Amino acid sequence: MKISTLRFGELEIPDDKIITMPKPILGFESLKQYCIIEREDGEPFLWYQAVDDPAVAFIIVNPLFFFQGYLIEVNPKEIEELKIEDVKSVETYVIVTVPSDPRQMTANLQGPILINTETRLAKQLILVNSEYGVNHSLLDNKGCEEEGVLEEEAAIAKVMV
Repeated sequence: MKISTLRFGELEIPDDKIITMPKPILGFESLKQYCIIEREDGEPFLWYQAVDDPAVAFIIVNPLFFFQGYLIEVNPKEIEELKIEDVKSVETYVIVTVPSDPRQMTANLQGPILINTETRLAKQLILVNSEYGVNHSLLDNKGCEEEGVLEEEAAIAKVMV
């Protein structure tokens, strides 16, 4: 499938890489199909690109990269909606917000996106009664002591925006 994007131009995405969200991301109810775009210069960040709107793409990241203790409870209804048979087939991502100063970037840990890699179904969960919020600083919580690593990740995020 060919899709148009503002950031990457026209892309050829294999049909088996299209992700469907029967219940879309809050605020983007008309957009139900996405694909993940990986860029070597952007790791660990990825793009969650809307198939039907070239202007809509979210920066996402596996939350465990920045928050090693991140745990969520998924209720049986959501497991059923995503047709999850094996938990190993589920990938979890969070949406990242990168302001003009990328050192201030945050992640929405309260609204993770779960993707069943077998069925290509996805859903944004809304964690209620959770310790997680919508604006967790990424660089303050990295837990990485290596000098320069956090600055490098901030620079990568700046390039991505």
